[in-house]
Amino acid sequence: MNVQIQSVKFDADRKLVEFIENKMTKLERFTDRTTGAEVILKLDKDFEKGNKVATITLHMPGEDLVAEHQARSFEEAVDVAIDALKRQIEKFKEKAK
Repeated sequence: MNVQIQSVKFDADRKLVEFIENKMTKLERFTDRTTGAEVILKLDKDFEKGNKVATITLHMPGEDLVAEHQARSFEEAVDVAIDALKRQIEKFKEKAK
């Protein structure tokens, strides 16, 4: 799967990029029809919820699945967003049957 990682107004370090690529590879096991994915990382001003926001868009034939989560670390935000995408993929598969 072709994964594009974008970090807005900061540079993501190599460790974070590798973490995201690893997680997206695992997500690929759940679906075989993905045409690509975009991961957008940005900093927010809300320090109570956490100021790290991860938005993941999974491109599927006919529709895009999107999950966004805000947390105290990018790793946590990506983890929760991927869990949400797994649930969306299950619904997408059920609808396709």
